[in-house]
Formats: sequence, structure tokens, C-alpha cells
Amino acid sequence: MMLQILYMIAFIVLAVLAVGNLIRNVYSVGFLSQRDYHLPLPPPAYPEDKPQLVPHPELLDEAGNVIDEPLLVMRSMSVEDAREQLDALYNQSPGSKEDV
Repeated sequence: MMLQILYMIAFIVLAVLAVGNLIRNVYSVGFLSQRDYHLPLPPPAYPEDKPQLVPHPELLDEAGNVIDEPLLVMRSMSVEDAREQLDALYNQSPGSKEDV
């Protein structure tokens, strides 16, 4: 009986720590997603009052311009279309039966 109580207390402590860690991580990710990053420039190129701010590097294209379009576009498809695409991927895989 005492061992069961000890297990329950240990589980409760671990659950509280896990939930606290989850809340801290969600808060820090939200805070970091709103942060601007400083563009590294050579010292003579810095303006006198403040450095130039740019958005997160993942929001820039290859030329360094800000992307002004959605990064993830989802379209709906029928079950048959999904099955056809999965079958095509399966048949293209190295271990498919068509290769033998």
C-alpha cells in the first residue's frame, strides 16, 4: 500500500513538472516568434542611432525579401486522389513488387 502511494506521488510530481515545462515552452516560443532579429552589418555601416531590424530568416526568400504569401497552403482532395498518390509513392519506392 505504501509503495502505491509513493508511485502516485512520484507520478503527480512528474506530471506537474511536465505541464509546467509545457507552459514555459509555449510561452517562450510565442515570445520568440514575435521577436525581430538584428541584421549583422560591418561596423562602419551601422546607423548612429539603432541597428536595422529584419524579420525571422525563415520569412525571407533567397534574395532577402520578405515573403508576402502563405507558407503552407492546404487543398482538399478526395479519398480516391489520396489513395492514388499513396499508391504511386508506394510503387516508386525501392522495395515495391514492381521492381522485382
